[in-house]
Amino acid sequence: MTGIRCMLMRGGTSKGAYFLADDLPADRAERDELLLRIMGSPDPRQIDGIGGAHPLTSKVAIVSPSPHADADVDYLFLQVGVDAATVSDRQNCGNLLAGVGPFAVERGLVSGPPVRIRMLNTGGFATASFPVRPGREVIYAGDTAIDGVPGTAAAVVLSFEGQQNGDNGTLLPTGNVRDVFGGIPVTCVNNGMPVVVVAAKSLGRTGYEPVAELEADTALLGQVTRVRLEAGQAMGLGDVRDATVPKVSLVAPPADGGSICTRTFIPVRVHQSIGVLGAVSVATAVLIEGAVGHDPGITGPRIDIEHPSGHLLAEVELDRRGQQPRVLRAGVVRTARKLFDGTVFPREGNHVTPAAS
Repeated sequence: MTGIRCMLMRGGTSKGAYFLADDLPADRAERDELLLRIMGSPDPRQIDGIGGAHPLTSKVAIVSPSPHADADVDYLFLQVGVDAATVSDRQNCGNLLAGVGPFAVERGLVSGPPVRIRMLNTGGFATASFPVRPGREVIYAGDTAIDGVPGTAAAVVLSFEGQQNGDNGTLLPTGNVRDVFGGIPVTCVNNGMPVVVVAAKSLGRTGYEPVAELEADTALLGQVTRVRLEAGQAMGLGDVRDATVPKVSLVAPPADGGSICTRTFIPVRVHQSIGVLGAVSVATAVLIEGAVGHDPGITGPRIDIEHPSGHLLAEVELDRRGQQPRVLRAGVVRTARKLFDGTVFPREGNHVTPAAS
């Protein structure tokens, strides 16, 4: 049995397998088939792999030296299906992004922070800053706490310059501040993650419901799915029935001293917290006049996003002088921790052909 070098890391409120691109097949179909076997998919338990039986723990980061003049490393995020044989690159992941810089240092791709990262899924760029000791030893222990993760760890500061959707569209991908899909007013925004922002009350919900209650609400899931499918077409994403984007974030007035309260469908399960780039996109909507979730009393740059596990602080600065607002800067603070570094052994035989993504 042939093993593959792998590092399992918690990045933010997600967990994933990190690989060097050179350690995986160059052919996409071969790579995806291998990753399904490594993660143990398709199987709702992922019992024969290292996946954690949830979309938030069935993630992969592929890192390589970057040929781009403005980046040190390239980062490709892949969402591996849990009970479906899918491997998708149609979205980015800002939580796993928190581990890319430390992983690049550990693998000797860079000498230390700051690490400039090109995010291949979107074409955007980020800079990661984090502590290291002499000799390129990454410091994971620290006193920074993020909601949704027990304990504390060293801070990883992620800074984004400008709009984070690269060449995949505009900040308002439908061209409108507001749209109506399925009779529901929404704002579609993409600042690194395509998100459909919906007022919870327009769906007959408070927006403060527990995750389990929302996931058991089949009528609500039907409403969310209809809105998502219509929004996907209008956002230029095509038929998103089998895609992981756009996400749908239900928003409500803050309940715990924050700026806005969220419940995010990813796209069927409900996030236990909120994705980093999803939070940045919601924070952007908070600042856009006329958008769902906009609060004229909040001018930024710091936006406190409430989610089921607590709070996420995002910073967004907008230039509102043009026909459409333009993002000048965004940033978040995350943490990351190496869980193991070694060799992973994919299951043999019973190969599964990845579904189209």
